[in-house]
Amino acid sequence: MKPKEKAIEDLQLLRSAKKFVADESIFYPGLENESIRDRITGLINRGIDEFISLAQNNGTERDFQQAISRALSYFETLDYSLDTEDRERVCGYFEEMMDAIGMESSGGILNKWMYGFDIKQNPA
Repeated sequence: MKPKEKAIEDLQLLRSAKKFVADESIFYPGLENESIRDRITGLINRGIDEFISLAQNNGTERDFQQAISRALSYFETLDYSLDTEDRERVCGYFEEMMDAIGMESSGGILNKWMYGFDIKQNPA
């Protein structure tokens, strides 16, 4: 894990960034359904806020994984019917959150949300 202060700073930068806009560096065309941008940006920011809180309180990797699960469940309960590119971008934001704190793996949570199945990691 990264030092707490650096992790929080990186998460705050991510929170302040405009989300779901076209980004050629990752071949993302931007959110197709503009009318939901504010709501799903709010869901991502809610997840970032939880990561910040956990970082401030020395959360464990398991705590962060549970936060990812909770945050992803918000997308399902609201039934936005995001297309594949938008779902991949949601996962990308969670990967950026994980990078900000120095977390290596979601424990298969992102894969399960994106593709509907768990992958087993090979033991090192």
